[in-house]
Amino acid sequence: MVDEDKQTEIAEQESNTSAETMNLNDNSEVNAQVVDSTSSSGETTGEENTVAAAFEQGQQQLAELTAQVESLKSQLEERTSQYIRIGADFENFRKRMQKEKEEIEQKIKRDTITELLPVVDNFERARSQIKPQTDAEMTIHKSYQSVYKQMVDTLKRLGVSAMRSEGSPFDPNYHEAVMREPTDEHPEGTVLEELVRGYFLGDRVLRHALVKVAAAPEPGETSATLDTE
Repeated sequence: MVDEDKQTEIAEQESNTSAETMNLNDNSEVNAQVVDSTSSSGETTGEENTVAAAFEQGQQQLAELTAQVESLKSQLEERTSQYIRIGADFENFRKRMQKEKEEIEQKIKRDTITELLPVVDNFERARSQIKPQTDAEMTIHKSYQSVYKQMVDTLKRLGVSAMRSEGSPFDPNYHEAVMREPTDEHPEGTVLEELVRGYFLGDRVLRHALVKVAAAPEPGETSATLDTE
């Protein structure tokens, strides 16, 4: 009996020891799970912080890049505006220089032709006043008239044209009155005679014509009376 009681007691002790051991093992597993859960939670929080920091850094970089793009865009617009202004200034300068060049060329042409016009006048006077009588005189006359014709053709090619003033109303834009003749045969202010021919260069007056202009006769006077006098 004593042996059986001892055996029973020993068995109970072993059973209690085994239960305690199991409880310890269970507690260890729970603690391990808690530790694992805590560790996992810590790792998740760290990853979230890292992602948040990276996102914030990316936002800052994006803002900096956006600012750089806006700055470059502003610089590009400014340079483009400067280029357009420079181009417009150069075009205006080119047009102004071209106009000045044309005006200088036109002035040189006008001055040169104006110096030649008295020569033309002398040829015309000679043609109207000289009447060749002999064959030799006629030969000379034809020779200088050929030179005159050549000069007139050259002036025409340069854009020179003669005025036709006789019979037209006096116009101070084209005529210069150097004589007035009272008459009732023509309206007052009519150009009676072109004393020195006027010329155009293109559509501009090269030289005004020197003319004689009709004037109203004095009361009681007629053309016949004037002619008799």
